[in-house]
Formats: sequence, structure tokens, C-alpha cells
Amino acid sequence: MSRLLKSQRPLIAIVDDDASIRVATDSLFRSRGYAVCTFASAEEFLQSTEVSETACVITDVRMPVMGGIKLQESLRAQGNRVPFIFITAFPEEPVRVQAMRGGATCFMTKPFDAPTLIKYVETALATHRD
Repeated sequence: MSRLLKSQRPLIAIVDDDASIRVATDSLFRSRGYAVCTFASAEEFLQSTEVSETACVITDVRMPVMGGIKLQESLRAQGNRVPFIFITAFPEEPVRVQAMRGGATCFMTKPFDAPTLIKYVETALATHRD
């Protein structure tokens, strides 16, 4: 992603090991005019150049090797305060509490409602700009 693109449209990073979730969420946000990048793993995202330009992360909680909570912790440890939106097929209360304590905007259960996800991303972006 170029720096010019960042200034024009917020960059949404979608991190999920489920290709169908990545494709559907990518299409949803591109159709709304957002710049989107997708990653099949947390490690792939952390190694990308897009990390520093990302305005919001939408991530799965459970993924092989590194899940969404560890991804959030890793970025927070680096001083990165990017907003997180968690999605999961396994809504466990202790995990939700951990995500929210780490500053997550929301914790959604799969399958998620597209209008609700859009609302949460817009809230995350507005909060992050302030």
C-alpha cells in the first residue's frame, strides 16, 4: 500500500485463516470504498509492510500458530494502538474479556451480520482518528 492510498482511504486488514471469510469481508469493505488487505495468518500480517498503515484490524480469534489475541498483544507491545475487531466461531467469555481489556472495539460471533460489522469498523476508525 502506498502512503498516498493511506491518506485517501483507511486501510482495513483482515486476518483470518478461513479463505471464505477473507474474501467475503474483503468484498464488503471494498464495496464501501475502503482499502483492504487480507492475510491468512497473524504471522503473515506482522511481516507485511501494511502493519504500520493499517487503520483497523478484523481478525479471527483462533488461527494456527498465532491467534488474534496474541496478534493484538504483539502489536500493543510494539506500541501500536490500531483498533481491533474480533470475530470467532467459539465465543468464550474469558477470551472476550481479554480482547476487550486489550482495547478491542468489539467481539463478534460467526456468522456475523454485515451491517453490524460495518458499524463497528466505522466506530473503530472514528475513535482511532480522535
